[in-house]
Amino acid sequence: MRMKTRLSCPCGVAITGTDEDDLVEKTQAHLTESHPGMEYSRDEILFIAY
Repeated sequence: MRMKTRLSCPCGVAITGTDEDDLVEKTQAHLTESHPGMEYSRDEILFIAY
């Protein structure tokens, strides 16, 4: 299975991680900063990542 390291937020921000853990961490930080109240689990984040 290929590692997912990129995600495009619907707000237009492109998030890139060095690995899946880094991507999830960066995505959750983006959500906290830019979209308060929106929280996604690791599995939800990786589901929409590529």
